[in-house]
Amino acid sequence: MTLVQNLPFFSIVIAMFSGIISSVLTGKQARNVSIGAIVVTTFMSAAVLAFCLKTGESYTYMMGHFPAPWGNEIRAGVLEGLTALLFGVVMLLSVVGGMGHTFEDVEGSKLNLFFIVIDLMLSSLLALIYTNDLFTAYVFVEINTIAGCGLIMIRQVGRSFTSAIRYLMMSQLGSGLFLIGLTLLYDVTGHLLMSPAKEAVAAIEASGSYEIPMLVILAVISVGLAIKSGLYPFHSWIPDTYGYATPTASAILSGLVSKGYIFLLIKIFYRVIGRENVINSRIVNVLFLFGLVGMIMGSVRAMLEKDTRRMIAYSSVAQIGYIYLGLGLGTQDGVIAAIFHMFTHSATKALLFISAVGLYEVSGDKKDYLSLRGAGYRNPLAGIGFTVGALSMVGFPMLSGFISKLLFASSALESPHKMLPTLIGLAVSTVLNAVYFLRLVTTLYSPATAGALVGEVRKRTRAAHWMLGGATCCFILLNLILGSFSQPVVRAIAEGLAMFE
Repeated sequence: MTLVQNLPFFSIVIAMFSGIISSVLTGKQARNVSIGAIVVTTFMSAAVLAFCLKTGESYTYMMGHFPAPWGNEIRAGVLEGLTALLFGVVMLLSVVGGMGHTFEDVEGSKLNLFFIVIDLMLSSLLALIYTNDLFTAYVFVEINTIAGCGLIMIRQVGRSFTSAIRYLMMSQLGSGLFLIGLTLLYDVTGHLLMSPAKEAVAAIEASGSYEIPMLVILAVISVGLAIKSGLYPFHSWIPDTYGYATPTASAILSGLVSKGYIFLLIKIFYRVIGRENVINSRIVNVLFLFGLVGMIMGSVRAMLEKDTRRMIAYSSVAQIGYIYLGLGLGTQDGVIAAIFHMFTHSATKALLFISAVGLYEVSGDKKDYLSLRGAGYRNPLAGIGFTVGALSMVGFPMLSGFISKLLFASSALESPHKMLPTLIGLAVSTVLNAVYFLRLVTTLYSPATAGALVGEVRKRTRAAHWMLGGATCCFILLNLILGSFSQPVVRAIAEGLAMFE
């Protein structure tokens, strides 16, 4: 085994040990350790991706070199490396871009705790991507949940506490259902490693036994992870969670956390249950329906919001609906479209939250439409960043959101019974996206009225200003890369899915 094949394990361990080390450091020292860990693990993910693209094969890493059923395994392939690389880039830019606000919003004595939570979040996301063991996946699902609660309540204001409690309650409901599903699956198959479990499931399906228990297992796992990822109507925790956390926390929670759960669900569909079994169970039809409704209802709620930060949060409900719609199409191209939109939403939603910070700073920290009039002139770079993100969500050509919607539309043509609802849903959702996003973009470049000039422009240190501006520029570049050079990414996703089979 070559050194690069050890990197997935090393990256998870480095992220976890960074949190341990940060517990005895000051806030600034913990910040440096956390950023260093993100940079190192991101480069490791890039190396894993390059190795798997070169070999054209996935591989497993047996921890302790103990084989199944006693050992715990990590699995790496093209899709795992690509997802880990993108997640690392988005997390790095989110942490750097929101750094100025982090040191203002978080009490000085608790700054190291904030970065401990960031490290735990990074390790849990990497573990969800790479693990080949279902119980390990559950353990890191719980670590992810705890880290998410920490990110929400670290500001220690009243609304953040209630948001964290709501998030915890919904997440524990989802975790409980997921654990029930895993328990039943272990009872039926006798395995927790994904590959042996898939072989056992195939034997069960061939014999025609345990049909109803297998359907219950698939349904419970799907609902549990759907709740944790915020699929409509299990979305009630999203507006407060994303709307009242620190900018870095909002960008990470909206851009990455829900995608980790969806990626795990895709792995279970392909590597445990089997894609054909999932399609035959009709679960995909349920996911399609809820995804379609979520696309519309999330956009409607976003359109009715007066607080722009909650508007951006409700937009995430609609975008999660897009992803589940792609999974619900029941085709390989539909899953490819869903995964590409995971990447699109991760990069774009983080861009929207980070660039919005720059707009609020020059508007007296106000977040209503009236106060934001003319903010695009007062902070040109933040205005450009928000405009790019908004146009991407609408589906403007050359941006990543356009490619996502194109992939959804083309994949719908392969599913005759779902083609018309998909195309209508895409059209309606796109119009609604244009209404609320372009309304805000127009507001940013409208002349400020006397009523809009409230509060003082927040004074920033030069370092905080450049970090926010640099992160915004990098997010814009990432969006343009995904939009203008999408074919290599799509091919890599397709190759990675082929390795899942």
